[in-house]
Amino acid sequence: MTDQFPIIPIKTISGLTFDAWIAGPDNGPLVILLHGFPQSRHTWRHQLPALAAAGYRAIAPDQRGYSPGARPDPADLSNYHYDRLVEDVLEIASAVGHESDQFHLVGHDWGGQVAWGVAARHPERLASLTILSRPHPEAFVRALRAPDGDQKHRSRHHRAFLDPKTAGLLLEENARRLRRNLKSTGVPDDAADLYLSVLGNADALEAALAWYRAQTDLKVELGAINVPTMYIWGDADASVGRMAAEGTADFVSTPYRFETLPGVGHFSTDEAPELVTRLLLEHLK
Repeated sequence: MTDQFPIIPIKTISGLTFDAWIAGPDNGPLVILLHGFPQSRHTWRHQLPALAAAGYRAIAPDQRGYSPGARPDPADLSNYHYDRLVEDVLEIASAVGHESDQFHLVGHDWGGQVAWGVAARHPERLASLTILSRPHPEAFVRALRAPDGDQKHRSRHHRAFLDPKTAGLLLEENARRLRRNLKSTGVPDDAADLYLSVLGNADALEAALAWYRAQTDLKVELGAINVPTMYIWGDADASVGRMAAEGTADFVSTPYRFETLPGVGHFSTDEAPELVTRLLLEHLK
């Protein structure tokens, strides 16, 4: 499997250059799609052609740390502070000609965490919000603190990612552990190859892990979301339990759609790409 689209560099006002896929007509409504860990722009390889065919201008960047030209020193965790990740999204929108226009925002996993922040802090910029897997941050923290310990157990990998040896362990033997973990959650081998084409080197992986190290407690106080929102959660998601997923409704005050995907795990764009595409197009309309 190879790249479907050429890599287009997007240079922002901060001086960072993001590698991105861009598809669809120049004058189409803008849709920005944010990947999570340990993925890349390739997360959206099934959605971009469908969005383009529907008339949208779809942009899927490799985010901060994943793009070589947007990789400030991960030893300085301030470079990967949540506020910077949120601002990256607005700067990408501005760099492609949408300085003040509304756009649609889609995020999975860590990309979802960032998308929640954009929606909370800049609701006037978004026409809609679509989140895959990642609950509203306050619903997530509430579940982490629950006495049953379920979400805390599901999120135990966060602690492992703080260990400075983690990147080396994940990459040794042709990224054997990382490939095994992805395969066990329904990610095909060829998709893992695509993700590792971006993240399969020490510089990129250390920068990606800096996202976790810069936000160790995962606590972000955002309040209610005032953007039309769809939240997609697979009920076999090993990383996110039902309490956090269902609790997200408490933090969205505008029209809200909650879609549960039966038998689907964390990586829904790999496991159920056609269903995700259909739901996304319905919501954008």
